[in-house]
Amino acid sequence: MNFHHTLKAGTAILFIFIAGAVTAQIGKPFIHDPSTIMECEGKYYTFGTGGGGLISDDGWSWNSGAVRPGGGAAPDAIKIGERYLVVYGATGGGLGGGHNGRILTMWNKTLDPTSPDFKFSEPVLVAQSDGVEDNDAIDPGLLLDPNDGRLWCSYGTYFGFIRLIELDPATGKRVEGNEAIDIAIDCEATDLEYRDGWYYLLGTHGTCCDGANSTYNIVVGRSRKVTGPYLDNMGRDMLKGGGKMVLAARDRFIGPGHFGRVVLEEGVEKMSCHYEADLDQSGRSVLGILPLLWKNGWPVAGDNLREGTYEIESERRGYALELAVDFVRMPGRMRGFSRDNDEPVKPIASQQLDDVIQTWPAGNIGVRIGDYMVRPHQRWTITAVPEAGGYLGGPYYKITIAGTNRALAATAAAEVITVPTFTGAPEQLWRIDQLTDGTYRIMPKTVPDSNEKLALVSSGDSTPTLAKFDMSSDNSKWNFRDH
Repeated sequence: MNFHHTLKAGTAILFIFIAGAVTAQIGKPFIHDPSTIMECEGKYYTFGTGGGGLISDDGWSWNSGAVRPGGGAAPDAIKIGERYLVVYGATGGGLGGGHNGRILTMWNKTLDPTSPDFKFSEPVLVAQSDGVEDNDAIDPGLLLDPNDGRLWCSYGTYFGFIRLIELDPATGKRVEGNEAIDIAIDCEATDLEYRDGWYYLLGTHGTCCDGANSTYNIVVGRSRKVTGPYLDNMGRDMLKGGGKMVLAARDRFIGPGHFGRVVLEEGVEKMSCHYEADLDQSGRSVLGILPLLWKNGWPVAGDNLREGTYEIESERRGYALELAVDFVRMPGRMRGFSRDNDEPVKPIASQQLDDVIQTWPAGNIGVRIGDYMVRPHQRWTITAVPEAGGYLGGPYYKITIAGTNRALAATAAAEVITVPTFTGAPEQLWRIDQLTDGTYRIMPKTVPDSNEKLALVSSGDSTPTLAKFDMSSDNSKWNFRDH
């Protein structure tokens, strides 16, 4: 896994289903201003304001337990070599009535507080503000430039400019003689990212800390140089208040801020943000993880798949995943071209499950890909199974033929079939990731008798199977159509 900088947010959610609602993390993922999500020895960690943080075994269920000394606010974290660098703001941000903030860094060999190697180094001061100047040293974000290995830190709030300094990636100290550069204004909680020749500056715009009345949203500008200028899609400089929208409030989640990014593999990226208020969780600040899409070179928040009934459409040709059963004709036949056009018009009822299910075999039924005809054997119900665990940002799902308990399953031969009844077996559970281009990857939790990581693919126009995911091939990509 390539855990590249990332999730700095605050969006948490206990698991809820509101008719068609987006699913969110379970457990007790309550946190404010979470840092980049880091993986350490098979677990996920994020730190928040106040010194604590969350731990997850799978990226789906989160609970308290992460440890970060120093208190302060809005930390960030990054792995450099075999060590973890944590940066945080001490005071500032109007806390205690002042803007005399400090930015500090510290190292640790591990993030596991139970490990004998768990010991943070003494904090090192890398930036500060005096409460009068046009900057507030708080809300730091880190970027290790993949091009040259240089380490950068952005920081600041609405109390003046967002500033950029360079740190030494070997020590975490500020590079000697480095002067801070103003790169943005009218935002806070910034995050730096690099992708495809562009540096991206993501900032949080609006007001925080007012629950459901917070106006937080996430905006972005980009530059060919890490030092800027950072311009939005309309050419507006973020030093003059520019910024393209990445994510605003949605559903019952209010005030997203503190963007973070996780690159899992090519084409599979996640973002974090914090919602100032989850209206279904007493208006608490919660940690949320969403797919991250890239459209025309700009980051855009995606959507975790909502429960519902869909056509599962192959990107390869647009054909639909379906049961391999005999086609059952609907009543009637082709009308002659010479019929009277004044004849009364009567609707024809759609084919229903009861019209065809008796023609299906009772045991396992194979699957294929074919023209979508709005027929019962082509309609799939997607339902989350939260008790079955999950993955970074989402639960596992069951995929059944609508109106039945007939479930899609992986086989030991790396094929896909449907079984008569969903039992919760791991080969009947599916991971569904929205990809950076907006399509989806569908993967079984387990392929029986195999340790391979395989995905649902189209090996031909009509043949679905399981194979290694390939972001460069439309064979590996699917869409969910809600007809």
